[in-house]
Amino acid sequence: MIPEEFKQRMQNFFDKDEYEEFIGTFEKAPAKGLKINPLKKGYEGVKDFFNLESIPWSENGFYYDPEEAPGKHPLHEAGAYYIQEPSAMAVSDYAAARPGERVLDLCAAPGGKSIGLAMSMKNKGLLVSNEIVPKRAKILSENIERMGISNAVVINEDPEKLKRILPGFFDCIVVDAPCSGEGMFRKNEEAGGEWSPENVALCAKRQDMILDAAAEMLKSGGRIIYSTCTFAPEEDEGSINRFLIRHTDYSVGEIKSFEGFDSGIPTLVENGREELKHTLRLFPHHIRGEGHFIALLKHNAEEAGGAGFAWLDRIDDKTKKLWLDFKKEAGIKAEFNDSYTMFGNNLYALPEEMIPLKGIKTLRAGLMLGEVKKDRFVPSHSLALFLEPDEAFSTEIESIDAARAYLKGETLNIKVEKGWRLVTFHGFSLGWGKSDGRIIKNHYPKGLRKT
Repeated sequence: MIPEEFKQRMQNFFDKDEYEEFIGTFEKAPAKGLKINPLKKGYEGVKDFFNLESIPWSENGFYYDPEEAPGKHPLHEAGAYYIQEPSAMAVSDYAAARPGERVLDLCAAPGGKSIGLAMSMKNKGLLVSNEIVPKRAKILSENIERMGISNAVVINEDPEKLKRILPGFFDCIVVDAPCSGEGMFRKNEEAGGEWSPENVALCAKRQDMILDAAAEMLKSGGRIIYSTCTFAPEEDEGSINRFLIRHTDYSVGEIKSFEGFDSGIPTLVENGREELKHTLRLFPHHIRGEGHFIALLKHNAEEAGGAGFAWLDRIDDKTKKLWLDFKKEAGIKAEFNDSYTMFGNNLYALPEEMIPLKGIKTLRAGLMLGEVKKDRFVPSHSLALFLEPDEAFSTEIESIDAARAYLKGETLNIKVEKGWRLVTFHGFSLGWGKSDGRIIKNHYPKGLRKT
């Protein structure tokens, strides 16, 4: 379902032969990609299970054969990789987030770009992943958990509200803006049926507001990575051009290109400017990926530190003892930040820096360690997926069939010493089990169990 008005506009992008090549891609199957997770020590082991081919613009991105179905493999549940459309991977790679930075992913669901940012940050610094739609925010939080990310705060807020709470705070902000989705027509048939010129105009107006909010939250000298999955110039070069008119203290930064990444089409932008040539377009007839647009916006001022926030919450002596006793029982050797706090009955290890959470809808405030239930401590699934097998007492499952049985909630008939144990497969943590000396009772979350 490719709209006729869309086709007519795209004919102006290309000559006749190239247009036919472009429109022909919508009859072909889209490329499939996954990003292996370097936050896990054994991430190179993923290559033992699948035939992978490197994606040139993504450090840890690979094409995979759909027939191998990596989304149904136990290593997917272990967070060894994240399945992501190949073109979309470029956004977090171009953001070049660094360990120790304060980074905001403003429109983050379902989580691929936040995950890419966390990989670059190596769990150091602060990553704030925001999604305005509650159901999508929940999916985002679940994906952050699965990948073993400890420095992320997942929130569910309107950018207009956030800009009042966090002015001049972030080093880098990623705005993967809601758009008309033209680049996803091949991947998502519904996108074509929902498209209209009026929706393009509405998206462009929304993008202006989101970018303005991002500018207020950026530190002096910081950077914004703007992206869409549409071809519409009003939403791509047009959004950047309008932003530069409103914000004369910004410029378009030049970012490395790859073969097949077009230099942009500024001639289609009213009042266009030469620097828009630094923006990047990804066309499906040039690369193995869907349509995407990326631009780097740089604030033209000396870099300056934004104000931090003191975090005063601490845990009481009883909770601390329960946590330390559990660490001893489970043989946990991993290091955590000194800042802990409670949200209800849940204990969290906070990132190195924090945002003020009062009045902000928060789904995840760093790494959830577990829940205090009366006089005992129950470890979280987040903690299991954060830990490496050598950072706690662990039991390795030998076969894929046994790993799948564990993911269904089955008991492990393995005799080991009593106590909590990480259940692992191929060097990756899958979840918790608790041994009574004869069997290991399954503590894989019931809501995640496979049928």
